[in-house]
Amino acid sequence: MRERTYDLVVIGAGPGGYTAALRAAQLGMRVACVEREQAVGGVCLRVGCIPSKALLESSERYWEAREGLEAHGVRTRGVDLDLAVMQARKVGIVAGLTRGIDGLFRRAGIARFAGRGRVVARGRVAVEGAELRAEHILIATGSRPAPLEGVAADGQRIGTSSDALEYGEVPRHLVVIGAGYIGLELGTVWRRLGARVTVLEVADRILPGMDAEVARAAQTVLAKQGLEFRLGARVAGAEVRGDEVVVQVGEGEAVRGDRVLLAVGRVPNTDGLGLDAAGIATDAHGHIAVDAGFATSVQGIYAVGDVIRGPMLAHKAAEEGIACVERLGTGRGRVDYGAIPSVVYTRPEIAGVGRTEEEMAEARVPFRKGVFPFRANGRARCLGEGEGFVKVLADARTDRVLGVHILGPRAGDLIAEAAVGIAFGASSEDLARACHAHPTLAEAVKEAALAVDGRALHR
Repeated sequence: MRERTYDLVVIGAGPGGYTAALRAAQLGMRVACVEREQAVGGVCLRVGCIPSKALLESSERYWEAREGLEAHGVRTRGVDLDLAVMQARKVGIVAGLTRGIDGLFRRAGIARFAGRGRVVARGRVAVEGAELRAEHILIATGSRPAPLEGVAADGQRIGTSSDALEYGEVPRHLVVIGAGYIGLELGTVWRRLGARVTVLEVADRILPGMDAEVARAAQTVLAKQGLEFRLGARVAGAEVRGDEVVVQVGEGEAVRGDRVLLAVGRVPNTDGLGLDAAGIATDAHGHIAVDAGFATSVQGIYAVGDVIRGPMLAHKAAEEGIACVERLGTGRGRVDYGAIPSVVYTRPEIAGVGRTEEEMAEARVPFRKGVFPFRANGRARCLGEGEGFVKVLADARTDRVLGVHILGPRAGDLIAEAAVGIAFGASSEDLARACHAHPTLAEAVKEAALAVDGRALHR
């Protein structure tokens, strides 16, 4: 077996792994990255974040051409869907980005190994006939769709998010199991393209974990767009019968569709890594146990991203990967978990950072709230996107911003200002006093900050 020696071996080339490898190379380390898939980028780039956003953008353009341009004085006739071209565009975007990461690896001198990496022992990783030795090993193998008892994915009639990105024709009736961000985004794609979409969710609300007021408002808007919601719906099983799937809900009720998207969350990819043999501890959910510096129970072995506890978000994984290798290279590196934003790319978008109202109420933190509607924002009105609002939550004693939650146009971009503000300990007064360009959507953030003190000017 061939042996190679490095300072750092990264297992996994997703957002957590490839960013860690690149930063480690910047810090002068000799780095190798092991990836079992042919293309780098992980789930996010290959079959998740990027392809779904490509389809979301294309489907929105299609819907806009059919339904939304007349109000702007633009009349269209004979708008047709070419799904093959739409899918090809998505594939091209993904391919270009994966090639870009390959190029970054080459320029940084990062050795890439194709195959399934396995931790043999401290300082040793086996992959496809080679053994890599390193002072440090970083596990960043990401996650996969969570299963649901009684619902067996076959990749055809019943599938996961990866399958729902590849449909060659628009479903007649797509049944989505799970009302999290994956289910809502992909449900939105196929609804815009003409499918009937029914969303089944076992909880009594959509988007569990996000701010409840925002989630309720989002459900109302999405229902207007044609998504059908069934809350408190516990799926007992699903059976393929010919060209349809019968989804059993509860004791005797059935929902019938020609496609089912199983989107009930994700689980860490820790199988087959040799964790038990290497003595690396995991919890009951399969997450690798790490300390504040991302170190596992075995010296010299670290883990970041979806394989450890916390929100399964690409940007969280990337921040952890960078922080981990910076600690190794410089002795410094941290992640501010209180300032990690989350975004749902429906229309309007949904975004949040920091604490929700429910979390602060449960923790008995006294707070003040400022809300400003997009219908009172000039830029939003010009865009024809006046639905939704910005909500700023600030500590009642110190005025420090503790949470910001947005339902509205380009919420995913607007939330960055809030994330920076929270990271630097800004007060609502700080956000309110900062000059925002006019007319912009960002003025809604300023007005919501003013509203914390009852000083909103335009409502």
